[in-house]
Amino acid sequence: MLGGEIVGSVAVLEELAAGGRRLLALTNWSAETFPVARERFACLRRFEGIVVSGEEGVAKPEPAIFHTLLDRYAVDPRRAVFVDDKPANVSVAAELGLTGLLFTDPPTLRADLERLGVLGTTMAADLQP
Repeated sequence: MLGGEIVGSVAVLEELAAGGRRLLALTNWSAETFPVARERFACLRRFEGIVVSGEEGVAKPEPAIFHTLLDRYAVDPRRAVFVDDKPANVSVAAELGLTGLLFTDPPTLRADLERLGVLGTTMAADLQP
């Protein structure tokens, strides 16, 4: 089933895009339903690239799918922030060197990204795109 967009999260995504942040996604969507989601949710077009577990044959929290994203898009994990609503996924991301944030709700996400200097008027030098 496909739910709806989380409005506050889309607003954060739009702010990150407007700030010139590089946006990539790693999802456990199936290969069959992801094309429907891509068409239904315009916010998915904001991502430079999306790694879909159903297309890769491996899913989060397996480290291999994180490596697929990091390698395919030449991401330095020390300069990346990973956001997910599953603690196991955030834990694996942190083990691989990414800054992991557990998503609970849009206001908390916004505060966490501001604290890191990724969102807002102050940008952290080590997290620049």
